Amino acid sequence: MLVVSNISKRYRGADEPVLKNISFTVNAGERVGLIGPNGCGKSTLIGIITGQIQPDSGSVQFNPPALRVGYLPQGLPDTDFLSVRDVLFPGAGDLAQAEARVERLAGAIAGANEEDLSGLLEAYGDALEQFERMSIGLATGTYEPILAGLGLAELDLDLQVGVLSGGQKTRLGLAALLLSEPDLLVLDEPTNHLDVTGLEWLEGWLQGFQGGALIVSHDRTFLDETITRLVALDDRQHTARLYEGTYSQYVKTVQSELDKQWAAWRDQQAEIARLESDFRQTMARAVRKENATKDSTQRRYAKKVAARAQAKKKRLERYLESEERVEKPIPAWPLRMGLLEDVSALPSDREIIILDDLAIGYEADRPLLRDVTVSVMAGERIAVLGPNGQGKSTLLRTIIGELPPLCGTARIANSVQVGYLAQEQEILDPQSTPLDTLLAAAPMSHTEARTFLHFFLFRGDEVFRPVEQLSYGERACLMLAIPVAQGANLLILDEPINHLDVPARERFEQALRSYQGSVLAVVHDRYFVDRFATQIWHIESGEFSVSFHSPVEA
Repeated sequence: MLVVSNISKRYRGADEPVLKNISFTVNAGERVGLIGPNGCGKSTLIGIITGQIQPDSGSVQFNPPALRVGYLPQGLPDTDFLSVRDVLFPGAGDLAQAEARVERLAGAIAGANEEDLSGLLEAYGDALEQFERMSIGLATGTYEPILAGLGLAELDLDLQVGVLSGGQKTRLGLAALLLSEPDLLVLDEPTNHLDVTGLEWLEGWLQGFQGGALIVSHDRTFLDETITRLVALDDRQHTARLYEGTYSQYVKTVQSELDKQWAAWRDQQAEIARLESDFRQTMARAVRKENATKDSTQRRYAKKVAARAQAKKKRLERYLESEERVEKPIPAWPLRMGLLEDVSALPSDREIIILDDLAIGYEADRPLLRDVTVSVMAGERIAVLGPNGQGKSTLLRTIIGELPPLCGTARIANSVQVGYLAQEQEILDPQSTPLDTLLAAAPMSHTEARTFLHFFLFRGDEVFRPVEQLSYGERACLMLAIPVAQGANLLILDEPINHLDVPARERFEQALRSYQGSVLAVVHDRYFVDRFATQIWHIESGEFSVSFHSPVEA
């Protein structure tokens, strides 16, 4: 269905191409994942496939050429002045005209003579087919399951899109795409703004999809549940490698390759050390012999020993230059939570959050949640799960004192320093730089601040880039760096990894494992939850439940 052949692209002024000889296929029934760190060229490649960007070389072919391609971008077009119906069914406005044409032709056929009947019957057939195609999506049972699965069942079809939240708009765009009956799907972060229920519904829908799909996603569990193959872009070589199977199988394959490369590199280093030692010992023996005697015979022997030493040196040089030489594995860029080992951890038997008979919400007679009594002990890492709109963010805001309880109490213990990162909160000055932002937030020298930011993926001169030029993932890292730099021993995070790519999410997980403080986080990334949480709070339909969880070893 999709054939990508030797695609290369270099932007003007860049030293290296962003993509180099990228090739892969997507066939009917295949769901192919496209992954790689931010900045590796995923968006460029998607732009080339969808015809928005021209490659320098290579080609993109669809088979058949008239293939219906459904594309879901990260940023949806401006549809605020349209109704929900207009977005879901773009041709609905023409439906009445199509129906009128069918009725008009039916009337003409009834009174037609033999000479005109054949042409009218053909026109009627075409008009009827067009009308049925336009109206099929409106048939009861066709669109409703999709809206329900994406959490949009309660939307009035005549509602103006502009009044919807950003998450609802994204899900509406996805619903419209699925209803358009595409042959090939190109999905750029389809899981954004989906809760666990929506994610599982979309997974099931894709598993039954008969066409092909190319999926960019940072949700590793979603990739595990949906993809059959994976294209991994390399941000160093600007090439791509293809892997069969799920994301977890890809991780095992890459880790196995890395382990083998480390073993081969260590063996090589041992052989290099042996050759160097052999050369030095032989040369030292030759020098000692030559310096110890004036006898011409012994000096000639010393020169022969020196020649052997030079031969061994040449052998070493050939070994170092050979194609079989193994390069030292380059580890992923380390995101460390800024010297978190220095955070003062509280005793593990200390209660740090106490919720007693708590009710939360915005209207006293309609609480989102009630009768919540629970405490959090120091060192615990809690994931808050549940569908959208159930009160997860409201609970966090109540705990930190941003919202008053409807009844009961929410208390944070003394000596607890809270670092709070709100969902979609833009706390950064667009004109400031990461370095200036950190220096304004914490007492550090320039050198300390640059070193700290290095742990948060800001390399070299990147600390001087204006915030407005940073990617969403880079901004998320910077917003996370601020409370950590301020010494928070309790992190309260609302969707902290929404805009992090897969490598950054994995580094974030590694950082949290070494963090000595406590964490309370609203997350939808199930892969992250499995490896992070010691306890899970689940909120749904006004009910609050607690379960204990053993993190999966990475």
